[in-house]
Amino acid sequence: MTTTTERPAAERAPAPASAPVDREALRALVDGRFRAEREQARRDFPADLFGVTDHLSTREHRDLTRRRLRTLAELGGHELGYSSRWGGGDSPGGQVSQFEMLGFGDASLMIKSGVQWGLFGGAVQALGTERHHADLLPRLLRLELVGCFAMTETGHGSDVASIGTTAVYDAAAQEFVITTPDPSCRKDYVGGAAEDADVAVVFAQLLTGGEHRGVHAFVVPLRVDGEDAPGVRRGDDGRKMGLNGIDNGRLSFEGVRVPRTALLNRYADVAEDGTYSSPVASANSRFFTMLGALVKGRVSVSGGALSQTKTALEIALRYAQRRTQFQRPGGDGEVVLLDYLAHQRRLLVPLATTYALSFAQDDLLGEMDELLKVQLAGEEADPTRQRAFEAHAAGMKVASTWHATRTIQTCREACGGNGYLSESRLPQLKADTDVFTTFEGDNTVLLQLVAKSLLTSYAQQFSDLDTLGMARFATRDFVSTYAGRSPARSLVADVVEAGRVPEDLHDRAWQLRMLADRERHVVESLAKRMRKARSRPEGERFEAVDDLQDHLLLAGRVHVDRVVAEAFAAAIARCDDPAIAALLSDVCDLHLLALLEADKGWYLQHRRMTTLRAKAITSAVNALCRRLRPRTDDLLAGFGIPREWLASTLVG
Repeated sequence: MTTTTERPAAERAPAPASAPVDREALRALVDGRFRAEREQARRDFPADLFGVTDHLSTREHRDLTRRRLRTLAELGGHELGYSSRWGGGDSPGGQVSQFEMLGFGDASLMIKSGVQWGLFGGAVQALGTERHHADLLPRLLRLELVGCFAMTETGHGSDVASIGTTAVYDAAAQEFVITTPDPSCRKDYVGGAAEDADVAVVFAQLLTGGEHRGVHAFVVPLRVDGEDAPGVRRGDDGRKMGLNGIDNGRLSFEGVRVPRTALLNRYADVAEDGTYSSPVASANSRFFTMLGALVKGRVSVSGGALSQTKTALEIALRYAQRRTQFQRPGGDGEVVLLDYLAHQRRLLVPLATTYALSFAQDDLLGEMDELLKVQLAGEEADPTRQRAFEAHAAGMKVASTWHATRTIQTCREACGGNGYLSESRLPQLKADTDVFTTFEGDNTVLLQLVAKSLLTSYAQQFSDLDTLGMARFATRDFVSTYAGRSPARSLVADVVEAGRVPEDLHDRAWQLRMLADRERHVVESLAKRMRKARSRPEGERFEAVDDLQDHLLLAGRVHVDRVVAEAFAAAIARCDDPAIAALLSDVCDLHLLALLEADKGWYLQHRRMTTLRAKAITSAVNALCRRLRPRTDDLLAGFGIPREWLASTLVG
């Protein structure tokens, strides 16, 4: 069915699988581009930032998180993502890497810091201009000014463009009047709104000169002289499933007046007389440019989810290395849990995927750092590159947070009753990360965003083809369709493979090609269906497009699978330590073959895989689990989590 492509030197002649690895070198490779900042965090963060907190009352947990945030402000590192002009470090990637390191501890502190220095401070920096930067940034970095980020509304979640809060410009007073027209338009789930925040960045529909100008951001004081500002109404979201160290709350505004300069005016401004101006001509482009400037939040959530996942895996795997269950037939003693193949599959496969996502996250972080440094310099990034990055960040956020939810649940189950106890720390990891799939964008919505980005790229490539290119495209498309549907093609493949051992399943080029071919097929077939749906009469168009949502989600998922796999392969290729490269090659094999195994239904249905190959892949996954079981300590060392940070009774 396929031909074997020559593998890179590091994979053609790997060091023996049992060769010892330099664990510090492995950790440095996994730490990635911002390894120095991660090492700094390991040295500086005190262990008391990482204790179990789910036994605390809501009041106790909020008070503790508030104290820990001030400790963090004193330690520094949070300022790295800001311009050096205002006391920052010109390193957005460095700032997010510190956020990720906090993910090894109590997630409430991680998210609390993200609200203050990521969402609130990030919005001021990205959407504001000199007047806002000079006034607000130095104070918010020192925690002299505590803020929050008020975008989501009770009745308007993912549909930001339709939020109902209004900001009407009063030219006579040179003020904006902020109003919540009805309960569905109150700002909700806002971290810091219930208690701590003195000021909010509020997203509202701007109206000036009788015209509707779309969603813009405003700096709105919530307190004046220690009391809630006139017209500001706060509410408390109360006890939540997790993250109870954060004072999530609701905000409503009853004719709250703020000066004209409260508008964060990087992308649009209102003159004293109410005249509206913007360097971005299209209202739609302006809206997405503004939201794109805030994409660092999704990158942060992706990385934080991976840190919590690594913590759960280390707890569960270290427990599995010492916990025994059932007598070994014909031998002495009971069997260690991790010696069972089923347990290896439960934990080592997600361990391999966590490695894959970690290398993909490092690529994302480097890309973000480059783009946001352009923003720090007061310039605008290339719009095509920016849009591609936004889709990349959305896809990674989806992949990392859903992986966290699945893996932490698996870790809890793998530790049995002990994993259900609070002292294991697994229940808190499970509760705290569950909402990661929702905030910074609902995962299902984000995956559709990724798919629509793919369709846009596909359409652009299609429109650029000349007549000859169209002919070649049609030929390729015909071959693809034939290979995917022809029973004859499948029969030939079955006959060929039945008489011989399947070609090398560990061939990296073949593994990656399987993912790339699947993505191409899914996107091409989606594009055809989408064109057909959009050609329907206007009254039928919505239902026709809505019928494609399952296909949209599949397209987004298979794209992310391919991107993550290629990031892992690239990390191995640039590794100059043969022993580490050999170990990681096995880990990559496990991730990719387990992925193919999980989706074998699609490959069998589309004649991309025979039943013989599917069975061989399952055998290969089992063999890789056996092969990597003795390397568990090495792989956990690559995470670089200080033992005292784990704060779990299950870790010996």
